[in-house]
Amino acid sequence: MHDSRTDSRTIDRELEERYPLTADDCRRFREDGFIRLPDVLSPATLAHFDGVITGLTMARNPLAGVPLDRRDTYGKAFIQVFNLWREDPEARRLCCSRRLARIATELLGTRGVRMWHDQALFKEPGGGFTPWHADQQYWPMASSLCVTAWIPLHAVPLDQGPLAFARGSHLRRIGRDLEISDDSERLIRAAIAAEGIVEVTEPYAAGDVSFHLGWTLHRAGPNVTTVPRRVQTVIYMDADMRLTEPRNANQRADHAAWTPSTLVGEVMDDPLNPLLHDEESVPGATGR
Repeated sequence: MHDSRTDSRTIDRELEERYPLTADDCRRFREDGFIRLPDVLSPATLAHFDGVITGLTMARNPLAGVPLDRRDTYGKAFIQVFNLWREDPEARRLCCSRRLARIATELLGTRGVRMWHDQALFKEPGGGFTPWHADQQYWPMASSLCVTAWIPLHAVPLDQGPLAFARGSHLRRIGRDLEISDDSERLIRAAIAAEGIVEVTEPYAAGDVSFHLGWTLHRAGPNVTTVPRRVQTVIYMDADMRLTEPRNANQRADHAAWTPSTLVGEVMDDPLNPLLHDEESVPGATGR
């Protein structure tokens, strides 16, 4: 007889266990601004959370009933649903897992990380491209110590729109004042070409998870398949990240949405920003 409790305990152990990140992984991440790691999640764990995240996302789909041809570029790019960790205990298991948060901590080289927010990003069949952009344009953070985990819930071939990264772009000041749009696609693409920056686009195998810095330029191609591209993301920030004065309307909106009780200059420890990993609290931790 199948015991679902055994499956649950196995998933819990996996989500608690340390991923074998190497010093070379961390070096490449800091040089390139991104890394794609294999076998972060097992097939059984991935299948479990595919069902959980897909059900939650489709039930909360803000674009339900709006045909693709009636949406703008942003709306065609993906269905976007925020902070599932607040909505469902199973989503919380994944989004607040020690395994993912420790990877983020080690890549950033910090003592720990807090939650900024999570978001599901589902690219529908026939969904359009995601324009070039840098995430941190939206975030009122005092440093660049923030990273997004991009967690496909299945294998993502090239024709489904996996993430593409501009290698080393976090070290260049390109497109930092451009919100995601047709303009950001055009202007950033031109700047990348002019500066000879390499664009890296690769398929994701099932279980792969990528991590990219807040100022790393990235985009995604369209989904030309008949199957939705189903991705969950979690955005982590340094455990000691402070709120800086918002520089634009997007940052003012994100201050209100994701860390409302924090004042400018304070560490962002609002209830929406729980500490997800702290090396100092792990017995026997040896750091990086």
